[in-house]
Amino acid sequence: MKFIETGLRPELLKGIEALGFEELTPVQEKVIPVILETEKDIIALAQTGTGKTAAFGLPVIEDTDIEEQEVQTLVLAPTRELCMQITKDLQGFAKYYPRLRVVPVYGGASADNQIRELRRGAHIVVATPGRMLDLLRRRAVDISGVKNVVLDEADEMLNMGFRDELEGILRETPADRRTLLFSATMQKEVARMADRYMELPEKITIGKQNAGAENIRHTWFEISARHRYEALKRLADINHDMYGIVFCRTRRETRDVAEKLIGDGYNADALHGDLSQSQRDQVMRRFRNRSLQMLVATDVAARGIDVDDITHIINYNLPDDPEVYTHRSGRTGRAGKSGVSIAMITPREKNRIREIEKIIGKKFTKGTIPSGEEICRKQLFRLIDRMEKAEVDEKQIEPFMEEVFRKLEWMSKEEIIRHFVSLEFNRVLEYYKDAPDLNIPSDTTKKSRREEDQLFRTGGRKKGKTVYTRFFISLGKKDKIEPRNIIGLVNDLTGNRDINIGHIDIHDSFAFFEAGREHATQILTSFHEASYRGRVVRVDEASERKNTSKKRSKKKKVRAVA
Repeated sequence: MKFIETGLRPELLKGIEALGFEELTPVQEKVIPVILETEKDIIALAQTGTGKTAAFGLPVIEDTDIEEQEVQTLVLAPTRELCMQITKDLQGFAKYYPRLRVVPVYGGASADNQIRELRRGAHIVVATPGRMLDLLRRRAVDISGVKNVVLDEADEMLNMGFRDELEGILRETPADRRTLLFSATMQKEVARMADRYMELPEKITIGKQNAGAENIRHTWFEISARHRYEALKRLADINHDMYGIVFCRTRRETRDVAEKLIGDGYNADALHGDLSQSQRDQVMRRFRNRSLQMLVATDVAARGIDVDDITHIINYNLPDDPEVYTHRSGRTGRAGKSGVSIAMITPREKNRIREIEKIIGKKFTKGTIPSGEEICRKQLFRLIDRMEKAEVDEKQIEPFMEEVFRKLEWMSKEEIIRHFVSLEFNRVLEYYKDAPDLNIPSDTTKKSRREEDQLFRTGGRKKGKTVYTRFFISLGKKDKIEPRNIIGLVNDLTGNRDINIGHIDIHDSFAFFEAGREHATQILTSFHEASYRGRVVRVDEASERKNTSKKRSKKKKVRAVA
């Protein structure tokens, strides 16, 4: 279906044409007519990069009365970056609506400047929930005349803990408003919000619910935990055109991986919550203009990234929540392009791949970490290809050629080629000269698997006479917590994989775990302000024991988390 068939105003069609759009995407084809021809609330389930902004943006612009100087549409989005992108898109659509005012408001920028912009008049406000609620409390914005409320990436906003803010904002809007909810997944929280704030919504699903995009190839690599970084480098070396995001669990891991990549000569940088807004903006500018090959990020920091050309998503660690994988992978394969989503897993995580396959409705392909010889071969022939295709400017180099020929006349053609290859390629050849195989053999026996699991639990060392400290953690079966999750939290939050983990005892709403006593302070400090699937995690020291003795000392009243 073409845009000209939608019945949109000529001014909008002219703006769309100026942007180079002709055909509607599936989400646009289904959503635009419903908004234009009915007054229904809508729940649209579609992945990122499917054209959702135009799906709601074009009809709400069409529905705007330019003569009315009040906010008529409120768009809520999870992050500053997404707010800025939506605003830019809406302004592009409305290029031939010169009097239409679209004003973005978000945290990390001057509220006073945003208030001044709002007072100049706004027909459409694009906002993050926190900043919007703040402006409402200051009475700096009036949304009592809003006709349309758009919740973009509703699942992300709820995952980020914005439920109270969203409810506070929705209470300030008219009861007869129309609500347009867009989400990649239909989580329980999203369904509850829809039940509470929407009236008989029409549900539109593009593809399977919660499914991954069709043009994304999902691959998993089975490696030992200690080889994770080396495997990442090999994947980058074999995919020389990679332009991707590497997802880590924690800020500390994000920093560590990015620093290692930079130290090893890769174009990489980190994006995490410890960065100031100006630092974040600088990193994102470099990523958007492709000065960075790899952006290493946490899930929270990466929310709202809107870049169409990402080729690879690498899960350095799988997320605790399988549905988060859908969001991660959805950042590649956008705008009709293909992409690759890679999961780096240890043998004990295999069952999690099956769990994700059920959610995304697609099968993973098992990949093989390339050998040093494969990487050398590929990079060598890439170098030869570049040399063959190099443009020769005869006029520019002619004055130097006589001297060059004289300088090299003692060498044969074969010797010149060898020297050329060595000059450009010695570093790679030296690095991968004795590179080990990082793949885990497929015929691993049950005994060696059990040994690997045991080494994983003990941080790579046998228990011996380790003296353990027992910890209480405020997560249990109701949080779908398993021993591997607790081990992962300890490893990731401390940044230390050499901590001996002993017995783990999980109850309905809490659990106990043992760890080497020498790491007790590090564990308590690292869990300060920790969270798991959006829940604040509290960790306290319980009692000590030596090895697995049943003797218990009195509980120490050490509070770890406020």
